[in-house]
Amino acid sequence: MSNTVVVYHSGYGHTQRMAEAIAEGAGGALYPIDSDGNLSDDGWAALDAADAIIFGSPTYMGGPSWQFKKFADTSSKAWFTNKWQDKVFGGFTNSASLNGDKLNTLEYFVLLAGQHGGLWVSLGIKPANVKASKRDDANRMGSYIAPMAQSDADAVPSEMSAGDLETARLYGTRVAGIAQRFSLAQIA
Repeated sequence: MSNTVVVYHSGYGHTQRMAEAIAEGAGGALYPIDSDGNLSDDGWAALDAADAIIFGSPTYMGGPSWQFKKFADTSSKAWFTNKWQDKVFGGFTNSASLNGDKLNTLEYFVLLAGQHGGLWVSLGIKPANVKASKRDDANRMGSYIAPMAQSDADAVPSEMSAGDLETARLYGTRVAGIAQRFSLAQIA
């Protein structure tokens, strides 16, 4: 398996549940961004050593949290020395509304990965968009870029859709698998 790191900010615990599901699928490590927008030194070292980096943030006011943006700005230190060049990247987000402008957050992650010279992994799961689809189906949000989840504003993290969490787990598996293929190709 590849060395996959999930770096995320979670305001109320919903995004953390997604991060845990993604890390489970990827067999990866979790590194939270704290409430002040800081990442531990161990987290930065893990990102530098990773084959794959998966970004996560709730969508607030049409984009990632300010804590995630602070992390992104701080990642310019890695950018200056191309530390993350040619790594595999992914991302995920959650918001209270069905739309909630989650696409903007995912596009922010894609751009950040591109600035670092990385390779983005799409979701690769067809949407659950027929009459027979249920709330707990995989990719019920119909995303193609990466996992999106919807959690009611008054719901606790344990009430999240099982389908949203399964989508996250499957995505973690996909990102790690693609990173593994790239690692094996470099060895050959």
